[in-house]
Amino acid sequence: MIVGFSSNPPSLKIGLLKYNGGGDWYANPTSLPNLAAFANKYLNTNLSTDNGVVEVGSVELFDYPFVHMTGHGNVVFSDAEAENLRNYLIAGGFLHIDDNYGMDPYVRVAMKKVFPELNFVELPTNHPIYRQKFTFEHGLPKIHKHDDKPAQGFGLIYEGRLVVFYSYQCDLGDGWEDYEVHKDPEEVHIKALKMGANLLQYVFDH
Repeated sequence: MIVGFSSNPPSLKIGLLKYNGGGDWYANPTSLPNLAAFANKYLNTNLSTDNGVVEVGSVELFDYPFVHMTGHGNVVFSDAEAENLRNYLIAGGFLHIDDNYGMDPYVRVAMKKVFPELNFVELPTNHPIYRQKFTFEHGLPKIHKHDDKPAQGFGLIYEGRLVVFYSYQCDLGDGWEDYEVHKDPEEVHIKALKMGANLLQYVFDH
């Protein structure tokens, strides 16, 4: 169920995951506020436009139903952090990983530490995550160029539930940012926000 109504004070925040290893976890500072505002407008959610920052190993991780992770470089989880993130996801939490170009080889190793028994699987284009408020017939949209590879949406599925969505060769977070940052055309900006809204709606409905 989509949470909250705009007439009430904001009750939930999107979490931004702070991790070790030297990667720029803090990239795209305007992206999550813009996504929250878009979801409030089009999904009737009641999200704060001031996102939270939460460390991988923190108990506060469990306060966030939706956590976003981004960056360009290295990602390192300690054993305790990997266990905490695993427990959070098994307990009903959700992680969106957005490769901001360059983190792919590192995040795959880090997430293998969290779920050694799972592998990322590419979600089919008819997966419900692409069929929420907004429909993406061809799956994950391509927002930024990178290596001219197609955008791919991968998932980690634990006991039948999608617990991690990994957007690769796409850069949704860049597309969510203020116009002045990347100067994306309006249609690209809106397309990225629509896909982000789908992620939020999927999490709140599942």
